[in-house]
Amino acid sequence: MREPPLGRAVSPARSRRRRRWWTAAALALALAGGGATTAAVTLTGSGPRDTVPYSRAAQPVVDENHLVDGRTGRVFVPRGVNWSSFEYACAQGWGLSSLDTLPPDGAADEARTIASWGANTVRLPLNQDCWLGTRGAPVSDRFEDRTVTDYRAEVSGLVEALNDAGLVVILDLHSRKRIGSAEFGSLAMPDAESLAFWDSVATAFRDHPSVMFDAFSAPYSRRDHAGRPVFDLTWPCWRDGGCRPPAEDAHTATRGLVTYAAQGMDRVVRAIRGAGAEQPILLGGLDQANDLRRWLEFAPDDDQLVASFHSYDDRACATRACWDAVVAPLAGSVPVVTTELGARRPLDGYVATYLDWADSQGLGSLFWVWGDGTDVLSLRASAQAAPTAYGELARAYLSRLAGLAGSGPETTPGTHEAQGSTRSRD
Repeated sequence: MREPPLGRAVSPARSRRRRRWWTAAALALALAGGGATTAAVTLTGSGPRDTVPYSRAAQPVVDENHLVDGRTGRVFVPRGVNWSSFEYACAQGWGLSSLDTLPPDGAADEARTIASWGANTVRLPLNQDCWLGTRGAPVSDRFEDRTVTDYRAEVSGLVEALNDAGLVVILDLHSRKRIGSAEFGSLAMPDAESLAFWDSVATAFRDHPSVMFDAFSAPYSRRDHAGRPVFDLTWPCWRDGGCRPPAEDAHTATRGLVTYAAQGMDRVVRAIRGAGAEQPILLGGLDQANDLRRWLEFAPDDDQLVASFHSYDDRACATRACWDAVVAPLAGSVPVVTTELGARRPLDGYVATYLDWADSQGLGSLFWVWGDGTDVLSLRASAQAAPTAYGELARAYLSRLAGLAGSGPETTPGTHEAQGSTRSRD
């Protein structure tokens, strides 16, 4: 095994965490090899634990600079889509998610359709207030009273359906309800309630080995309406917190006069681990997860971290030169996943170019967005409809890579040959 990079020595606690996952995986393989019909195993380790739910999906574990399937030890490269609406529907007051507009078995149908495209991973952007019940969320209307229990149950139901379809799930802290109005937006950094969110979410899913956690979708700096900087997010604050971003969300103008105490990624990671969850945690860098230049230097001390990268053509790191200089070297030390991929004109070549490059590096990508057709980046024209032209590109890419990987977990990166809102990316 390669020695860890300088400044990232593996602590005894981190080594124990890795051994615990591999012990569970070994037990699962032993049961399978012995012909047992048991559909779940119990994680070893101290303290009471629930039974691991049965899942057809991979069980990702960080091993050096790769994600591997804990059932087999083979490299796992996440490829798939972002399933959007949990982050905004519950704040706007027309539902908990777009599942509310589908038949009763809509979650299973969605999962089967996504899996049929060749995806192996789905990212679910969530709303902090709808999960916690803060700021008057989820928003009810005169037809239906919506509760925190309802929201959590709908999220859990879709996670279960996706896992049953063989899809790994990434739960992403994406947005908040806007104070005083039925809308949503994203803050620049986690706040104190974000720690409560992750304590609750991690407790709910700590025994789901086919679930990973995206700590905070897109940290960013802020400018006022005239373009003047009012908050400059630094790497020390990204890790340790303590800076004071504006209280207004990204869709609301700010002068930076009302602020809150930012919580750093170290505190978020510790909140998840404190809940007993040991799955990989994804951390996006600065500039809405597009800047990873000092990610390795400032990453918290944990051996199950993954760098989250957002690739859009209107961001600073949107060229092959930047990917080669920043993303590729980082991927030599830790796993990197492109958790959001898109472009202003998704068929004009940027997406296809990035996929070519990412495949050459063995990096997975998640398309933005599995939606209802109202976004230029929608992969379907409407719910339960055929793919858009962009969706056809995504489906061809995912099905080709799934075909190269075969029916089992992926072992080598493939190649890409495709040519080429009401919701909020980042």
